[in-house]
Amino acid sequence: MKIDVLTLFPEMFTGPIDASILQRARQTGLLELRVHNLRDYTHDNYKTVDDRPFGGGPGMVLKCEPIFEALQALKGAETRVILMSPAGRMFQQSVARELAASPALLLICGAYEGVDERVREQWVDEELSIGDYVLTNGTLAAMVVIDAVTRLLPGALGDDQSAVDESFSRGLLEYPQYNAAGGLSRDESSARLVVRQSCRH
Repeated sequence: MKIDVLTLFPEMFTGPIDASILQRARQTGLLELRVHNLRDYTHDNYKTVDDRPFGGGPGMVLKCEPIFEALQALKGAETRVILMSPAGRMFQQSVARELAASPALLLICGAYEGVDERVREQWVDEELSIGDYVLTNGTLAAMVVIDAVTRLLPGALGDDQSAVDESFSRGLLEYPQYNAAGGLSRDESSARLVVRQSCRH
């Protein structure tokens, strides 16, 4: 699977994509992940990517010109363009499965007061939100989507049944888990209470 990410903060990906399942998926060729700096698609000395809202108002809006140029360079015939936006469809496990079936994704990470509406109108196939709370920008949200989608790629977990049995795969939480070995135990009111602690990573 191929995933391109368009963001103002590519350095935020340093670390998360170089560990655990994402790292293995990239090393084995299951995932081709490319992170692009939106400023690379500007042409002025200041690498300007934002401007004040037309008609006034607080904050800044990402300009359409650098985004258009980036999309023209990066989008393929089968690429699904997704804008990370608080106004988007709520991201859930069912959406992750849907996206995992796509050959290519391009995630646009919003910032500031959002993006020029013409980006939505002319390029975006879908908007996604990871929850009703405020983040500094859409980069963290894009990481959540990438991680959830990558786990569903055949071979990413080693045992594909793991993805089937995980929480939310059937709309419910997964059953309780325990280690094979016994845990802590103590006597309480003449009854034997066994406490086992489990942790998943």
